[in-house]
Parts: sequence; C-alpha cells; structure tokens
Amino acid sequence: MIISNDLKPISIIEYPDEDFEPMPEGDKQRRNLSYTTEALRLWFESQPNVYVSGNLFIRYMQQRIEKRIAPDTFVVFGMSKEDRVSYKIWEECGKAPDFVLEVTSKGTVTKDREQNPLIYRDLGVREYFQYDPTGEYLKPASLQGVRLEQGEYVAISPKIVSDQVLSLPSEVLGLDLHLYTDKGFRFYDPISEQILRSYAESEFERSQAEFERSLERQFRLQAEQEKQQAEQEKQQAEQEKQQAEQEKQQAEQEKQQAESIALQERLISQQERLEKQQAEAIADRANLAKQQAEAIADRANLAKQQAEAIAQAAEQRAERLAERLRMLGIDPDI
Repeated sequence: MIISNDLKPISIIEYPDEDFEPMPEGDKQRRNLSYTTEALRLWFESQPNVYVSGNLFIRYMQQRIEKRIAPDTFVVFGMSKEDRVSYKIWEECGKAPDFVLEVTSKGTVTKDREQNPLIYRDLGVREYFQYDPTGEYLKPASLQGVRLEQGEYVAISPKIVSDQVLSLPSEVLGLDLHLYTDKGFRFYDPISEQILRSYAESEFERSQAEFERSLERQFRLQAEQEKQQAEQEKQQAEQEKQQAEQEKQQAEQEKQQAESIALQERLISQQERLEKQQAEAIADRANLAKQQAEAIADRANLAKQQAEAIAQAAEQRAERLAERLRMLGIDPDI
C-alpha cells in the first residue's frame, strides 16, 4: 500500500478538488463515463455498504497532495454510500477501491496503460479494466482487464460469447463486462441475464414500461368498454327480439281478435239474416193465417148468406104452403 504512516505532527493541508486537466475527448467517452458510473450505482443501490463513484480524486498519501488519481469509475466494498469531495484512503480505514474502470481517450491512453496500473497495483485494487470506445487507442482489443494475483496484475482472458459479443468476467463485481459490436460497452449480469442500465436508460425503460402499462390499461379499459357495449348491444338485441316477439304476439292476438270480431260479425249477420228470415216466415204465416181467416170469414159469410137464403127460401116455401093451406081452408097455425 502507498499510505503514509508518518506519525509526526501534521499541519493542515488544503486538498484541491480539481486538477484542471482537460475533460475526456468526444461524446463517446462522455457517454461511457456517465454510463459506467450510473449503471453500477443503480446496480448496487440496494446494498448499503458499496460505494460507487467516478471522476473523483482518490488520495493515497496524506502528506503529498499531488499523490492522487481520479479513476473514471471505481467501486469500494464495505464502505458507506455517503457523498465525498474526494476519497482519502487514510480516512477510509486504509480501504482502496476494489474495482476500477478507465475509459481511454487520446489524451489518457499512455497514463491508463502504463502509469495507472502501477498505482492501482500498489494500492491493492483487485481488478483494473480499460475500455476504448473509439477502438483507436487500446490495442489489440478495445476492452481489456487485469486481476491482482499475488501482488501482480494478470490479464483476464476474454470470452467470445457470439459474433456480436466479447465478454470479460469481473469476479469482484459478480458481473461480466460485455463489448457489443452494435451497442458498445455494457455491464451484464450472468445470473439474471440482463444488461445494466444507466439512469436515463432506466428512466426511459420505466417510462416505457409505464407507457406500456398505461396502454395496456387503456386497452383493457377499451376492451372492457367494448365488452360492456357488446353486452349492452346483446341485451338491446335481446330486448328488441323480445319486443319483436311481443309485437308478433300482439299482432297475432290482434289478428285473432280481428278474426274473432269478423266471425262474430258473420254470426251476427247470419243471425240477423235468420231472424229476418224467421220474421219473414212469421209474416208469411201471419199473412197466410190472415188469408185463411179471411177465407173462413168469407166462407162463414157465404154460409150465413146461404143459410139466410135457405131460411128465406124456407120461409118463402112455408108462406107459400100456408097460403095453399089457407086456400084449402086449412089453418096453417093449427
């Protein structure tokens, strides 16, 4: 370790928080710097004693302010998550980072490849990785890593996952460092088989998931509304069917009623004709009886006339006989 153990009285030393060196060149470096730190912070967010930072001074000699290094991303296990202005090893129980990743650029390639490994080795950094997003400065591969074994760094052998993926395992993080031909560098969890996301990517995925859930809710609501509407239409169709059936029954009843009325009217008409016929028959019989009565009266009158004629004739004959008797001197009254 390169930690000062000098026990002499120490004067107050001002440690500048910036070195005023130029920032990494290009958007690729900037994006990867943001991603590497954010992705690991999110990944270890639920673990209370894992400190993740980046582009922050690590000071490793208390009496010499120039002895500092600022890794692009580093992870310290067993230390609190609290924010720091700089990471002073002598204030952190002598604990150096366990994992360091440098995003190499044109201005840092020599330091990242030649100077930094010596410092990290002496500090006891267990794993040191370098990544060149341009593929121009780090050869032969743009993603390389070493692991501390018996005080020396030993290269980590890459694995070819597929034609599209180069993988380096990190025993310290329990993650793989993947280099994709289309997506560039990403941390990868081999257990859950998921790629670690940055804050922006996580927020985008959360927003996308929320949007998809919202769409799903809308689709479910729309489906439910359509189902309800279909049910209402079904009920309405059933009601219309019932109404049509009722109208049909009503029409049938009206038809039957009309037929019944027509039948009653025909019966009444027939009854009226029969009554008329009966009345005519009665009238005919009455006329016949009248005619018979008149005939009887005529016969009675004729008989009366005949009787009167007979009586008259008899009276005349009696008078003539009495006349003869009187002429004969016989009293007809005796």
